[in-house]
Amino acid sequence: MNDEFAVDENGLTSDGYRVLPPVSKKAMYVYNIIRFAIVSVFFGLIIHFGGQLFGSYQDLVCTGLMILYIVIVIYLIVGPVIFYKRYRYRIDDEKAEIRRGIVTISHTLVPIERIHQVEVARGPINRMFGLANVVITTAGGVSTLDMLDEATAESVAAKLNETVVGLLKDRD
Repeated sequence: MNDEFAVDENGLTSDGYRVLPPVSKKAMYVYNIIRFAIVSVFFGLIIHFGGQLFGSYQDLVCTGLMILYIVIVIYLIVGPVIFYKRYRYRIDDEKAEIRRGIVTISHTLVPIERIHQVEVARGPINRMFGLANVVITTAGGVSTLDMLDEATAESVAAKLNETVVGLLKDRD
């Protein structure tokens, strides 16, 4: 059996990455219900007014749109499970690493010495589930640790801030 996704009792993978709390899947599904509603309205409007827009190709376009709609709905249902299984993060004294993705897996490395700002952000859906995001700003862009529980997010932000301040003091 492949232990790539195995997690020990401390929430660590075999290669030392941390995983998201299980409640984050619920938050992802709430986000996807909102996305589903928006996509449904959009597709409904296109199909409803399709006769005027597509003329003689209306049946072909509507069939294509329904297939696309079904694919999007399947993605919205299956996506949170896959994202949850694949999301990993690790922070040490030199860098913050984030692995995430559903179809394409991205691996982001943020050197601690390049960090300009660390912020803990809590949107309304995340607050419902006791989650928060840690937003890391560098000169090269912004990276986010998504859907951590609030206590973990606060401790990660504090650790990153402490490490950055320590590096700045060492330079002086």
